[in-house]
Amino acid sequence: MITFKKLTWKNFLSTGNSETTVYLNKDSATLVVGSNGAGKSTMLDALSFALFGKPHRSINKPQLVNSINNKHCLTTVEFSVGSIEYKIVRGIKPNIFEVYQNGKLLNQESHSRDYQKIIEQNILKLNHKSFHQVVVLGSSNFIPFMQLPSHQRRNVIEDLLDIGIFTKMNGVLKEKIVALRHKMNDTDNELNILKETIKLQTSHISELKKIDSTQEEKRTNEISVISEEISVLEGSNLDLQHEYDLSYNATIEGHEKALSNKTSYTVEISNLKRNMDDVVKESKFYEKNDHCPTCSQGISQELKTSKNKECKNNAKSLNSDYATTKEKLKVSESEVDKLYAQIVHLNEVNNSIRQNETRINILKNRVEALSLTADIQDTTEAERKLSEDKEKRDGLNEVRLEQSTLTSYFDAIGELLRDTGIKTKVIRQYLPIMNKLINQYLQVLDFFVLFHLDDSFNETIKSRHRDEFTYSSFSEGEKQRIDLSLLFSWRQIARMKNSANTNLLILDETFDSSMDADGVDNLLKILNTLGKETNVFIISHKQDLLEGKFPRKIEFEKIKNFSQMKKVKE
Repeated sequence: MITFKKLTWKNFLSTGNSETTVYLNKDSATLVVGSNGAGKSTMLDALSFALFGKPHRSINKPQLVNSINNKHCLTTVEFSVGSIEYKIVRGIKPNIFEVYQNGKLLNQESHSRDYQKIIEQNILKLNHKSFHQVVVLGSSNFIPFMQLPSHQRRNVIEDLLDIGIFTKMNGVLKEKIVALRHKMNDTDNELNILKETIKLQTSHISELKKIDSTQEEKRTNEISVISEEISVLEGSNLDLQHEYDLSYNATIEGHEKALSNKTSYTVEISNLKRNMDDVVKESKFYEKNDHCPTCSQGISQELKTSKNKECKNNAKSLNSDYATTKEKLKVSESEVDKLYAQIVHLNEVNNSIRQNETRINILKNRVEALSLTADIQDTTEAERKLSEDKEKRDGLNEVRLEQSTLTSYFDAIGELLRDTGIKTKVIRQYLPIMNKLINQYLQVLDFFVLFHLDDSFNETIKSRHRDEFTYSSFSEGEKQRIDLSLLFSWRQIARMKNSANTNLLILDETFDSSMDADGVDNLLKILNTLGKETNVFIISHKQDLLEGKFPRKIEFEKIKNFSQMKKVKE
């Protein structure tokens, strides 16, 4: 279990040079209040930055440094994993990134990116997205599980079930397969050379036995022709190798970058389409409705005109962005195809080099065989060499058979380690438990639907009357009930698996959004059942509504443009 204990920050966002410290495991529930801009959500950004090097909200890294002091931005988080104590210190101006284990600084020689990988894969066993699915539910820049792409949903579930090890194993296996295939190619080349050599040697011995002195000139001429061909092939290989070395790495890197850009543009187009649909829905709403369907309050013509104008402007802007991104995607796809063609060409160049090398070895062996004919009286040495090469060939055939067997073995393991193998079997075992928990929490939150996730993490939602819905078809308040149910379910699963299990739960303005009074009461019921091992932080504007409902309160205020934390009220 990950137990977060203490968070400290200074010169971070609106916080000045005085350190702000929040103890994360002191009480079962803490209410965090303050006016807009007072710095309530800063603790969430500071925690996210300390752990992952990026804030919770969409804020550029240079903007994290307090704009007045403009230096010495520093965040520190202390936590334990089981019996091991950790402290992460991360700062800007100057840049600081330190990880302490039981008070001892870990090796600083690793590249910062590798250092972060150690934190996420070996210590927390959580990445940035999974952390926010298990620990944080917020109204600002939070992407609920149901709004994540399917592959990101899968990554979250894999982290919860602690089956990411199979992905790592598959990566190691792929590396072994590549290395083995290289060895098999080398073995095949050696065998081909040996077979050709044995053929030449056999022929040579036969020739030795019937050759006479008149054939010496013919032998010399053949050696000369072969030597010329070897020279031409070696020169060609130098040119081919130069071409390959000059552009292969850059081409591979360019292709990977182009693929990344293509993916980014594809995602961006998807998001733009969704946003355009939302604008159309909003426009139709104001065109068709004179009264609010929820509260029956009348909608003025002035408001409708204003909203329609706003929708038109948004639609125009989104259409422009869509066209621009579509063109970028087209350019990116063209670049991907171009670079792929170059990769294919370079692979052909490499194959030509290998073929030339094989031919050169064969020709050199031929020259060697022809040179042996200088002593036409004695075939003993040639026959001894032939016998040795045959033994070597038989040994290589055994090696090749072992390599082929190992390849089949690796292929079988690869099938198990793929997403459709062991991981899917584990996920399918836990899906009934997940769906049961989700529906239980939905009922507690007075949302009586039948929610079902399949093994591709697509949802089916049925009403009491068996009508089918999707997540996007519900109101914001109903979506929030689903988001809360998923969050609490993931935490239950994490506790069962002891994977992403943590004491910390942060609800950022959850009570301030579209949740009604009954929803607030029901959520409080759930929070009261979480137990002593859970430390909940409720960030809210609704101090009057939530006052006295939690054992501890922290209040933030802004004084002379600096956020400060008032004395904690127990």
